[in-house]
Amino acid sequence: MPTLAGMRRRGYTPESIRLFAERIGISKAETWIPFSVFEEAVRDDLNPRAPRVMGVLRPLRLVIENYPEDQVEEFEAPFFPDDPPRMGSRKVPFSRVVYIESEDFCEVPPPKFFRLAPGREVRLRRAYIVKCVGVVKDESGQVVEVRCTYDPDSRGGDPKDGRKIKGTLHWVSAQHSVPAEVRLYDRLFAVDRPGTTEGVDFLDELNPNSLVAPEDSRVEPGLLGVEPGRFLQFERQGYFSVDPDSTASRPVFNRIVTLKDTWAKIMQKAR
Repeated sequence: MPTLAGMRRRGYTPESIRLFAERIGISKAETWIPFSVFEEAVRDDLNPRAPRVMGVLRPLRLVIENYPEDQVEEFEAPFFPDDPPRMGSRKVPFSRVVYIESEDFCEVPPPKFFRLAPGREVRLRRAYIVKCVGVVKDESGQVVEVRCTYDPDSRGGDPKDGRKIKGTLHWVSAQHSVPAEVRLYDRLFAVDRPGTTEGVDFLDELNPNSLVAPEDSRVEPGLLGVEPGRFLQFERQGYFSVDPDSTASRPVFNRIVTLKDTWAKIMQKAR
């Protein structure tokens, strides 16, 4: 069961725990508090103090065919996009080959999929607009590489001709990014109220995906050597803490909470 030591190791802050306690108040009656209430308190605490960085958890290789092979650029990226002067910025390297999230590409996109697909343009955050012109597949038919071209006049992510680009993806340079261990923690139980269903052992209600550790995760080079205990927001991924298991050559990150309450949608689909 959760303990305060375990919660702190994952990255929950004392402030978020106290904020949660203040919000639920005190009652003499036995009540169930949705876990989402606690998660929202964690987000509210971390949002104003967790610097934004980029990490790709399940990388897909993206090659920009018309980008010079030996060229490397750097883009200025603020730690707090809504308030750049508050905590400064860092330089993010960009090269011909980058990694994007594998889920950000779909060969046959469903409706309202605004990310990358054949013939479609997306914005690489703070970099350029790219267009998918082909894919490379392995022997099993799985896409292992996306081939793109870029618009040189779209540096910074905005096209000069004013055309609308709906999708914006985070990325890391394949040449400069560093490998990282990322531990994606989720809820311990797969139901809202474990142990309350007659005839069902609460152990059978454990969530088999309460901890997932993707292979080959990559993060921007500035996170190499980051000290344990720091809080970060991986853009589009969630809030993370740096685990004490981190080493000088391989950082380890624990996901504290996602950016949105995705559990409600999962439970709604299951009903």
